[in-house]
Amino acid sequence: MVKSIHSGLKCVEAASSLLTLCRQVLDTEAAAIAGYAARVGHEFTAALRLLHGAQDPVVVSGIGKSGHIARKVASTFCSIGRSAVFLHPVEASHGDLGLVGKTSVALILSNSGETPELSDLISYCEKYCIPIVLITAIAESRLGQRADVTLAYGKVEEACPNGLAPTTSTTLALAIGDALAMGLVHLRGITPADFHRYHPSGKLSARLLTVGALMHSGNRLPLVAPDLPMQKVIITISAKGFGVALVAERGRVIGIITDGDMRRNVDCLLQSKARDLILGKPLTITPEKLALQALEIMSMQGATCLVVENKAGELQGLIHIHDCVRAGVRV
Repeated sequence: MVKSIHSGLKCVEAASSLLTLCRQVLDTEAAAIAGYAARVGHEFTAALRLLHGAQDPVVVSGIGKSGHIARKVASTFCSIGRSAVFLHPVEASHGDLGLVGKTSVALILSNSGETPELSDLISYCEKYCIPIVLITAIAESRLGQRADVTLAYGKVEEACPNGLAPTTSTTLALAIGDALAMGLVHLRGITPADFHRYHPSGKLSARLLTVGALMHSGNRLPLVAPDLPMQKVIITISAKGFGVALVAERGRVIGIITDGDMRRNVDCLLQSKARDLILGKPLTITPEKLALQALEIMSMQGATCLVVENKAGELQGLIHIHDCVRAGVRV
């Protein structure tokens, strides 16, 4: 029994120590990012001007762990429409320097700034006047002195308990790459529509769908005139399959009739006309709004559909909650 108690206490202590270690890793890396953010200066805008102005793809390179981060940075650039390519420095020395265009910019990642494998790529860029942006720890390093713009985060404490595995330094490099990408989003005026163009599939695509892309229009709309007898309105509602009728005149919707409206007026339904059942203006949205926004409105208002109007108040279409769900849009 005593041994069992001691064993249990040791397990609890071991778990506590492990959690402490993991929290220290996160704290160390977070502190390094916060510290660098406070020191960021004009070199960042200089780097962004070069990256933004490149006519050919940005060439991102690094080796080892820096190479893995470089691949991710290149991928992020592509996702915002800033064409970029990862170039392995060893492959660059064996024929792949042709990836570097005449108006490219080289974005190099090297924690030490002394990586010998990058020498051929650096020399090629210098020979053909390709601007170099370097992300490194030491501004005075050999590569730092050869770069046109150096983003130096300084010597940092690696979060590894042994101080060896690249952890804090790679997190910083990744964060700097993300900051450059978001700076380019601002400079390039990237909109949600642009993101949708670069991300045509998956959950991100669904979040970027517009109302106009999902709405129904033309002959699909359950349109009825204000003076149409309710017997015929019911036929229209059944035929179109939206569970509603849009009461419209001169290209504008003046009201909407739902299944609930008909149930609440069942006693006088067959003696009524469409205009008799409408209660004020329906909920509306414009075509350029995100489908996600339409879904949020419908969820909050307990509605199943929204009338789509342009800014002049003219009818454009109808979006149903089922359209959003089928497209994978989620609140």
